[in-house]
Amino acid sequence: MESLDIYFQQVASGKEPCNLYDPITYILSQGGKRVRPNLVLLSAEMFGEKAENAFHVATAFEMLHNFTLIHDDIMDDAPIRRGKPTVYKRWNGNIAILAGDALAIMAMQELLKVPTDDATIIKISELFAQTSLEICEGQQYDLDFESEENVSIEDYIKMIRLKTAVMLAGCLKSSAILAHASEQDQQAIYDFGINIGLAFQLQDDILDLYSDVEVFGKARGGDIRENKKTYLYLVALRDADEDQRKQLLHYFSSTHFDFDEKLNAVKAVYESLSVKEKTEFVINQYVDKAKELLKSISVEEEKKQLLYQLADRLAHREK
Repeated sequence: MESLDIYFQQVASGKEPCNLYDPITYILSQGGKRVRPNLVLLSAEMFGEKAENAFHVATAFEMLHNFTLIHDDIMDDAPIRRGKPTVYKRWNGNIAILAGDALAIMAMQELLKVPTDDATIIKISELFAQTSLEICEGQQYDLDFESEENVSIEDYIKMIRLKTAVMLAGCLKSSAILAHASEQDQQAIYDFGINIGLAFQLQDDILDLYSDVEVFGKARGGDIRENKKTYLYLVALRDADEDQRKQLLHYFSSTHFDFDEKLNAVKAVYESLSVKEKTEFVINQYVDKAKELLKSISVEEEKKQLLYQLADRLAHREK
């Protein structure tokens, strides 16, 4: 990942206008978990493709991811990302929107640099474009849920599949395409990504409330503050008695409560219903399904070990 970090420090450095490119350098240089490029490179190696041949695919997906973060932070009014001010907070909303747009276009340019035949670049680009569109669909569902009263757990899983899981799946499948893996193996690695992506987002829901703020890099309880209908909230609403349900609906009816009072009251309901433990159980189910899909892929088991380990790390991470 060192070469990736160096590349991101240089890719927009010195370009003008500064207010377009400096925010791009700012967010790309923050590092983060680098989950998405790591998935691209691990998949490439598993399918027998040289990691350096997948480098620009990895950079494209990481750029796409950071584009979504810039815009999501504006929509969520999030002040902190990776322990630092978000792009729109450091500059302003208009600059952040334009920088995000430019970053998405730069991501597409990266795919044109992949050292392979034109037909393969087209296939990867089609997957990349479809992934990008589905992420937008997921984000719109997320925004719609803010004003919808009746959001089901199934609705929520559909939303996070689009908003989060399809990108992880796309990262993995892109390398399978680059390596000319079979259609069956391409689908299996894609479905593996969907399942670890769902587990990843459910763990993110847990971390929003139960994380160490300095480790997680975001303010605790942001989902509760903004009345986000997360998996934890929906499970609590499903399992609550009448009094608990009234309390949840009361606190999620407005953002004008004293935050500490609201956070503590909602957390108390969650804990009385063992919501965290129920969510962890579902996370483990997705991880187990992902591992079964990985077993079905027609490469040697020893080549899959890093992806097995990554599935566990993503689902049980602390940041």
